[in-house]
Amino acid sequence: MKGYEYHTLKNGIRIIHKQAEGKVAHLGLVINTGSRDEEEEQHGIAHFIEHVIFKGTQKRKAYHVLCRMEDVGGEIDAYTTKEETCLMSAFLTEYYSRAIELFADIVFNSTYPEKEMEKEKEVIIEEINSYKDSPGELIFDEFEDLIFKGHSIGRSILGEPKQLAKYTRKDILSFIKGNYHTNQMVLCSVGNIKFSSLVKWGEKYFEPHKENLRSERRKVLNGYNPENSIVELDTYQSHCILGNRAYDISHKNRLPLELINNILGGPGMNSRLNLALRERHGYTYNIESFYSAYSDTGVMGIYFGTEKEKIEKSLKIIKAEIKKLQTKKLGVLQLEKAKKQMIGQIAISSENKSSLLLNIGRSYLLFDKVDSLDTVYKKINDLTAIQLQDVINEVFDFDKLSMLTYK
Repeated sequence: MKGYEYHTLKNGIRIIHKQAEGKVAHLGLVINTGSRDEEEEQHGIAHFIEHVIFKGTQKRKAYHVLCRMEDVGGEIDAYTTKEETCLMSAFLTEYYSRAIELFADIVFNSTYPEKEMEKEKEVIIEEINSYKDSPGELIFDEFEDLIFKGHSIGRSILGEPKQLAKYTRKDILSFIKGNYHTNQMVLCSVGNIKFSSLVKWGEKYFEPHKENLRSERRKVLNGYNPENSIVELDTYQSHCILGNRAYDISHKNRLPLELINNILGGPGMNSRLNLALRERHGYTYNIESFYSAYSDTGVMGIYFGTEKEKIEKSLKIIKAEIKKLQTKKLGVLQLEKAKKQMIGQIAISSENKSSLLLNIGRSYLLFDKVDSLDTVYKKINDLTAIQLQDVINEVFDFDKLSMLTYK
């Protein structure tokens, strides 16, 4: 089985492909632009573009855009994050050229009809209102707004209804021109196709579009001061996040922190926090830790939902579990078990071709390379107990933690 194959088009757009057996192929276009690239008066426009980019091109109406892949049994979707916008499609292998041509048409030739924009604004406003009715989801965004106060990376991706209502086609085209840079785009592919064919179609459909290179860096982050904020909500369950700014995606301590996150409150039911709060005490149904690494910063936190009278008891247990990891190194068997668990999770994720597609696309976009799974496994196995201890002491320094509570 071949490894990853790479190519760069004349306008700077990069292509990466992973040969994979099977009748279904996966294609993605990852763009290094998200909500953090918005000015204050543009809040929510990156996500809005992700919605209206499907609403018609110079040669297709919205209906024909949607049907182009679905007529042959395929799927097409998109998402926006703080730093990325991504299109993706799954389809039978024989329709590769159809998918690539559609992606190019959508990204470079969308017309953003005002009538369609107005309809989609209503859809997104409903999405925003629904999100605000879900405190267990909303608190994550508001926590980032707390620790990145005053910076665009802290703002929610969805935006606000009042601002959204103002956007025009001119606003969209201006944002795209200033942020959709060709050297910040990666066309990624996982499927049973010759790489030469993928490159040929990339050259045919993507290369004719004018080079637009990013020259400016993203806005530098402001300083950080820990805060404790309490919001009174009329809900049965209370919600809380405790956390701190953390390492960026290129930091040497990113991988140790990912392993710490897995041990502390990762997806496994045997995480320390799940065992302590849910299994032993029954204090909470939802307990998790999370780590998001951005290009120049990161956020690490612990979230839990519980009854109001159990907040302090839960926090006491959480801090005790953190303290254990800070003061007592993992034993040889504990460390080995944690590494095996993380390696197994990565291996399972890599078997999902949609997940693999996005992972290789993001990695190539940010690092201009993709490590093999064996390389990733070796990096995990090389981690030491002292590294993990140093990392959790730095990131979970109790004097630097912020906390947001809905109660």
